[in-house]
Amino acid sequence: MSEGVERGTSEQSAVEAVVFDYGGVLTTPVRDSIAAWLEADGIDPQSFSRTLKAWLSRDAPAGTPVHRLETGELSAAEFGSLLAAELVRHDGDPVVADGIVDRLFAGMRAEPVMFDLVADLRALGLRTGLLSNSWGNTYARGRIAAVFDEVVISGEVGLRKPQPEIYRLVLDALGVRPEQAVFVDDAEPNLVGARQIGLRTLLHTDPAATRAHLAELVPGLAPTTEGER
Repeated sequence: MSEGVERGTSEQSAVEAVVFDYGGVLTTPVRDSIAAWLEADGIDPQSFSRTLKAWLSRDAPAGTPVHRLETGELSAAEFGSLLAAELVRHDGDPVVADGIVDRLFAGMRAEPVMFDLVADLRALGLRTGLLSNSWGNTYARGRIAAVFDEVVISGEVGLRKPQPEIYRLVLDALGVRPEQAVFVDDAEPNLVGARQIGLRTLLHTDPAATRAHLAELVPGLAPTTEGER
């Protein structure tokens, strides 16, 4: 087993499916888009970090604005108003709430080599799934449909990672057991939740490392892309 892949609670089996997160895994890093937005809007980064930490805290009660956004209970516009009220601009002016979620994700782009990886896995006969906590942002739907067998978006199903039910939902749709699948995400709390139901997990740090780790588990998958060989 690759040291980059964490085993869940179930007995090891051959990998028959790989499930991927979207933002920060199939796209360029979300943190880069956030940094560009904070600079463009003149927002104090600490005010955003403080708010996000409080709204994502494991100790926070279910029902924080992030939780409600990701499960579809809040619209992006409603969330934007709540977020803008917590943020501080360097010049002291109020933060513009209208379109704030769009601006936050404006710098995020699809990562072609990761979509190539998904396509390669599918060509080898593996089932492929997308499991994303949505902030009401847009997805590259056409590109996703071309390489994924199943797509589960949190706001469309009323569940969010790391709730166990959302992992089971995508696994049931793919027709595989937890021990037959690997889940790839760039957020450790989401991996913890996946491991609790028996999924093997892989923390995504960059496309090359993720491909190399999966190549150790999937026979026939080249450890590097065509351009790197």
